[in-house]
Amino acid sequence: MRAVSIIGCGFVADLYMRSLALYPDVEIGLAHDRDPDRLAAFCKYWDVPGEPSLNAFLDALPKGALILNLTNPHSHPEVTRACLKAGHHVYSEKPLAMTMKEARELHARAADAGLMLASAPCSLLGEAAQTLGRALRDEVVGVPRLIYAELDDGFVPQAPFAGWRSESGAPWPAADEFRVGCTMEHAGYYLSWLIGFFGPVRRVVAASAEVLPDKMPGGAGTPDVSVAVLFFESGPVARLTCSIVAPHDHRIRVIGDGGVLEVRRAWDNTAPVRFHRRLRIRRRLLEHPIGRRIRLSGPTHPRVSRRGAAAMNFALGPVEMLDALDQGRPARLSADFALHLNEVTLAIQTAGDAGGAQDMTTRCEPVAPMEWAR
Repeated sequence: MRAVSIIGCGFVADLYMRSLALYPDVEIGLAHDRDPDRLAAFCKYWDVPGEPSLNAFLDALPKGALILNLTNPHSHPEVTRACLKAGHHVYSEKPLAMTMKEARELHARAADAGLMLASAPCSLLGEAAQTLGRALRDEVVGVPRLIYAELDDGFVPQAPFAGWRSESGAPWPAADEFRVGCTMEHAGYYLSWLIGFFGPVRRVVAASAEVLPDKMPGGAGTPDVSVAVLFFESGPVARLTCSIVAPHDHRIRVIGDGGVLEVRRAWDNTAPVRFHRRLRIRRRLLEHPIGRRIRLSGPTHPRVSRRGAAAMNFALGPVEMLDALDQGRPARLSADFALHLNEVTLAIQTAGDAGGAQDMTTRCEPVAPMEWAR
């Protein structure tokens, strides 16, 4: 039996628990939360052991344990640092850190200690992303020239989020979500796909703004919309939008010489991947309105049922890390990948109206496809 342990038993922890339940060979070693009432409710609901002291939690685990850091984003660096110092591997919820100084320090600490460090999201390892990656490798669309990716979530401040609760009763962390900002929270869902497929981003040209300054009492002071153009070392150019203002749109479209590859649902591991071939009808040029569905042959990964806006297996990343540890190989979601993802995301988030062009200083290799997607 393999084990992961959890720090942070809030809203997202239940999504991880529901996903981890799909893996009978993985158990929860221990859970910790700084709020004793939240820890008690979580442990009772999921029937897992809890430890109210962080130091006792870290000491109770065998060296080299895998810890999921599911705390609020501003706590990620402090908690990850403590885990690494105690000799444990870490899979952190996004972002890795809120500043590049902290992210680089964590990256260096993990490397010096010979420990694995990764960060969410892990939907790149899911069926939809892996199918899209396979279609790109098979050159279904020809040469990919341009990518349009949208992560617009609707006018979220008017949503009834006060009533949103996780399975074990944790409220949706609205204050954290608004304070951290939609770019840091959500850009990674498609950025990870793009970096995984095409490798490192060479330059970011972005702008961001807070157009809803009253979305929370006292104001958030954080951009709630961003638009970025990403120039990849390997050639393709992508435009990425994030907002909690514009109508819901989670499409990604890869435009190539032969047509368009499209996925319409970023938060659904099994969202269809369709190819719309380009054709000429008389004097018109257009993409076929009915896309041909691209499928992988054979089984992929365990699937979760839809809960709220998502149908994502949150355990794909942690389980892949466990596999890597068992097999003595690097994890697909490496520390280099996490650091580069963090830098690109921060470049977009902090661009404001004068950020302009920013050259990236980190890099990583493209992510190897899952065995079942080759």
